[in-house]
Amino acid sequence: MSASEEFDSWAAEGRDKGMEDRHWHTTKHALARMPVEAGDTVVDLGTGSGYALRALRETAGIGRGYGLDGAPEMARNAADYTDDDAVGFLVGDFDALPFADESVDHVFSMEAFYYARDPIHTLEEIKRILRPGGTFYCAVNYYEENEASHEWQDNIAIEMTRWNRREYREAFREAGLHVAEQDTIADREIEIPPAEAFPTDDWETRAAMVDRYRTWGTLLTVGVKP
Repeated sequence: MSASEEFDSWAAEGRDKGMEDRHWHTTKHALARMPVEAGDTVVDLGTGSGYALRALRETAGIGRGYGLDGAPEMARNAADYTDDDAVGFLVGDFDALPFADESVDHVFSMEAFYYARDPIHTLEEIKRILRPGGTFYCAVNYYEENEASHEWQDNIAIEMTRWNRREYREAFREAGLHVAEQDTIADREIEIPPAEAFPTDDWETRAAMVDRYRTWGTLLTVGVKP
């Protein structure tokens, strides 16, 4: 099954909204760090339900937002959820971003970058479309140090890239982006039951759940185009 087919089925089942609910706990903190100014153009890679762009329009007054997703049903759903002419949604490929050179102020991606077939080339594409001084905020929960995420590959037919923190920094630099920041954003809102409630359907121990959400959380790597 292709990535498009996989995520079209998710969208048809309404799982795009579920992803929004799960990711918002840390996404909002990543978005708040972005040096976005009123009127800026922002691209959201793997936009899902389009929630990140709606938030940036509301909180930062971005001028134009483009959400790109490889799944047509995801893009259609996002457009249905968004009543704002300044935000549009495209079906496209991470390997060939449909934007002109140096036409974008910022790129954001939450829980999608690791689906890129050629992640180094995707980073080169991001650098190409960014204006000098533009930023790429890359947020992922699936990464090497977060051991609780490793089993995710078993549940999806699409091959995912699992880098560690150092590999993310090296890949950004190889593609020509300066690494301005790398941090983990803990999820403080997921409720963690008391120890006597474990094991649960999802967790063997409370310590494992604490490690996943409070210790590791979301890995954020920030690149800047020189």
